[in-house]
Amino acid sequence: MSKNVKILRGTSFKFGDDISTDLIAPGRLFHLRSNLPELAKHVLEDADPEFSRKVKPGDFVVGGKNFGLGSSREHAPAIIKLAGVGAVLAKSFARIFFRNSINVGLPVLVCDTDKIEEGDELEILLSRGIIRNNTRNIDLKFNPLPEVMIKILNDGGLVGHIKKNRGFNL
Repeated sequence: MSKNVKILRGTSFKFGDDISTDLIAPGRLFHLRSNLPELAKHVLEDADPEFSRKVKPGDFVVGGKNFGLGSSREHAPAIIKLAGVGAVLAKSFARIFFRNSINVGLPVLVCDTDKIEEGDELEILLSRGIIRNNTRNIDLKFNPLPEVMIKILNDGGLVGHIKKNRGFNL
């Protein structure tokens, strides 16, 4: 278990089930894929046109089932992270979205999101598996991320981790 207990803090933005990579990174903006900061200005706009203007650094995207389904475009988690999102919480994730998120350094947590509403203030203890919903005064649990994933996240993603350690540091 990591001795470095990182606490993430922010406000929740709630979305429903089946948020696809097309809703996250609209296909009509494919021409921006080489300009990720510009593409990030459009993150999730097809699900919430105001999201990119409302989100603040550290805030959380909260979904339902099957978050990140669809194409395997790695731009989706990258622009969520570039928009300042601290983590994505959902009942389940598409496998490739989950892996791409860890690779770019975006925490993705599988948890029951029914007790989180839009605008709730949350604190997340990654290595302890606890989400504190300070708005509703409840704690939610999730399976803590494996130590190797926490190392990758702390290093800013897979590329940063490999550069820092000259390979994997398991």
